[in-house]
Amino acid sequence: MDATTVTSKGQVTIPKAVRQRLGIRTGAKIGFEVVGDHVELRLLSRPVAEVDGGFGMLRSRRASVPADFDAASLLQEHRDDS
Repeated sequence: MDATTVTSKGQVTIPKAVRQRLGIRTGAKIGFEVVGDHVELRLLSRPVAEVDGGFGMLRSRRASVPADFDAASLLQEHRDDS
């Protein structure tokens, strides 16, 4: 059994192993019910998955630019033509 300490504001931290097993993350709704001499914690709802970033969500019809592409080289070519 995992144990935790109650803060002065009545807050507790749900142990990581419990959060992971039940899928509890930021925004989840938790219910509490007193049953006899103990409390039951229930996961009422999970939040909609959050997107960490938009990288890779959009596709382009253009060819991708190489990772080692140097935009400054375009400026140099333009100056040489002048």
